[in-house]
Amino acid sequence: MNDYDVRHDVSDKYSLRGRVFHKIREDILNGNYKENEELKEVTIGQELGVSRTPVREALRQLELEGLVEIIPNRGAFVTGIQAKDVHDIYMIRSRLEGLCARWACDYITKEQMDDMEENLYLADFHAKKGNMEQMAQLDNNFHMILYAAGNSKMLEHLLIDYHQYVLRIRRKTLSTLDRALASNAEHRAIMEAIKAKDPEKAEALAAEHMRNAYDNMVRNGLYDLYKN
Repeated sequence: MNDYDVRHDVSDKYSLRGRVFHKIREDILNGNYKENEELKEVTIGQELGVSRTPVREALRQLELEGLVEIIPNRGAFVTGIQAKDVHDIYMIRSRLEGLCARWACDYITKEQMDDMEENLYLADFHAKKGNMEQMAQLDNNFHMILYAAGNSKMLEHLLIDYHQYVLRIRRKTLSTLDRALASNAEHRAIMEAIKAKDPEKAEALAAEHMRNAYDNMVRNGLYDLYKN
């Protein structure tokens, strides 16, 4: 039995829907479904071991996020992330991550700062070894620590969602050692600004980090991953 097996009563239907929703969204964002591919409720329900109801609810929620289009009397079809969406997401993230870094100057805990420093130490270690997979995971972890350090559940939720939207292309952008090293250096500069309690600098550096990531993606032709 898998995690999506139906073993929940009526009171748990919303958490069940949530798991189904996140699974389908993850599959869309990871490219497991092609653009315009039909998402069949029965098939997905069988794969996840659930009834059609939580699948239907999840698809409606995905439609609100713009990842799915539901056409009456035809079905639900993958819209996915388009090239312009990637640009917009990075520009939005540049503003939001800047705000998060600004707030982190006031709210970051000693434990979170220790976690950041350990993250950067490990990132430098794996950079010297050329361990790209570990560097990509550490990059992801750095942002999760930053989001929590901003001390805003609403902002953290938004940032995690946007972070997930471009996860597939982020794996590609961090697959080059040059960009991974540059990203490590940018992370360290952000951390030092937060440690120095310099909100203006922290915000500017975090925003610039996102713009640099996007520019690198375009420069290396990785933008083509999301072109039709």
